[in-house]
Amino acid sequence: MKRVLALLGLVVLPAFAAEQPTLYGRYEYIRLPEIGQTLKAKMDTGALTASLSAKDIERFEREGEPWVRFRLASKGADATVYEHRLARMSKIKNRADEEEEESGATEVAKRPVIEMELCLGQERHTVEVNLTDRTAFNYPLLVGAHALERLEAAVDPARKFTAGKPQC
Repeated sequence: MKRVLALLGLVVLPAFAAEQPTLYGRYEYIRLPEIGQTLKAKMDTGALTASLSAKDIERFEREGEPWVRFRLASKGADATVYEHRLARMSKIKNRADEEEEESGATEVAKRPVIEMELCLGQERHTVEVNLTDRTAFNYPLLVGAHALERLEAAVDPARKFTAGKPQC
């Protein structure tokens, strides 16, 4: 019996000793070093992907590889054009009413996805970000569940801006 308990301790103890996720608020400041911008972001566990508010999105090829150029679509953004290698195209299902879901009428939008470095607090991570016009929303950057997992983050919806201004 002692052996069984000892073996069980070896299996269970590492789970308790595993590093806990960093707790962030529902809204945080995130720096995008590749474009030199710090944006307010919504940390949204209900969304799967991260989205950056962009306009004038145009796909093109450079040296045989797919690229995308865009401008930021957020309050105070200037006319700077950013170019980034395209990681892939994603299919995003727009949320529909229950009646539309039952009839099978859901819209699918294709969005360009790029890999971007995010700086949150003192942490840097590269995540996939899709480009779409979010000017109708309060926050130009949405950080979804896949990016939150990559950031090893948990979200407390009652808190805001817990990480402060990005330090990396």
